[in-house]
Amino acid sequence: MKEISSNRTTKTKIKGLKLFQRRFVKNRLALLGSIVFAIFLLMSIAPALVSPRDPYDQDLGSRFTPPFWVRGGTLEHILGRDQLGRDVLGRIIFGTRISIGVALSSVLFSILIGVPLGLISGYFGKGTDTLLMRVVDTMLAFPAFVLVLVTVAVLGPSVLSMIMVIGFVGWASYARLVRGQVLSVRENQYVEACRCLGVGSFRTMFIHILPNIVSPLIVFATFNVARVILIEAALSFLGLGVQPPTASWGIMLSEGRQYIYNSIWVSIIPGLAIVFLVLALNFIGDGIRDALDMETTL
Repeated sequence: MKEISSNRTTKTKIKGLKLFQRRFVKNRLALLGSIVFAIFLLMSIAPALVSPRDPYDQDLGSRFTPPFWVRGGTLEHILGRDQLGRDVLGRIIFGTRISIGVALSSVLFSILIGVPLGLISGYFGKGTDTLLMRVVDTMLAFPAFVLVLVTVAVLGPSVLSMIMVIGFVGWASYARLVRGQVLSVRENQYVEACRCLGVGSFRTMFIHILPNIVSPLIVFATFNVARVILIEAALSFLGLGVQPPTASWGIMLSEGRQYIYNSIWVSIIPGLAIVFLVLALNFIGDGIRDALDMETTL
């Protein structure tokens, strides 16, 4: 009987996954976003293999060489050169590693803190829930970017400090989301059955409840990755993130703004890279949300 029940559960999960895939692929914007994000992800994983030029090689005699479609540009440097004669395309590709790496690491750090606390708060309730939610309310009372800005300024600008601070500031949102989901499912029959069979609280939370509330968590995390990319770019733009000469989109924006009237591509190209990556992640998040909503209504 257990084998039959297990086989039925497996078949149901496979059927649900195939249905989700069909719904997601039919969403053209979500599919486009996935392709764009896959390109950026490839660049972040192996920038040295993808980049046609070393992003740190300087040639002051070729400063502000325009992109190939502008008069005076060449195909050798497709997106032109910056104020130090460095290849803009190479710096865009290497900057992808910083943006995606910081965003994914920060979101993972937030999840590792917020999800367990949200599960504990929603499952046990009473005094535990009250205490944890007051801490969450306190965290959410401060504007996230201002809190990140002040903390990073105190700790000093670096990639590690950005990841730790952004991740720590973001855990409260995940805790509140998970807590709300747990409250909606903790009285379901499968949770009551676990209690009657003497299954431990933590096993019930992480093995039985968490898999059933992971869908909204994935959607929220996808949108949050896009938000963290903007925060990282803003911190680097203000000089509180990655430091020169490391290639970063925020640094490229900051350096290029001084020459925006004469060489607009130096700043507008990294700005477009940020826009495309954030839009791609938002399209993916919308596609996942819509596919999951359609699946639950069937």
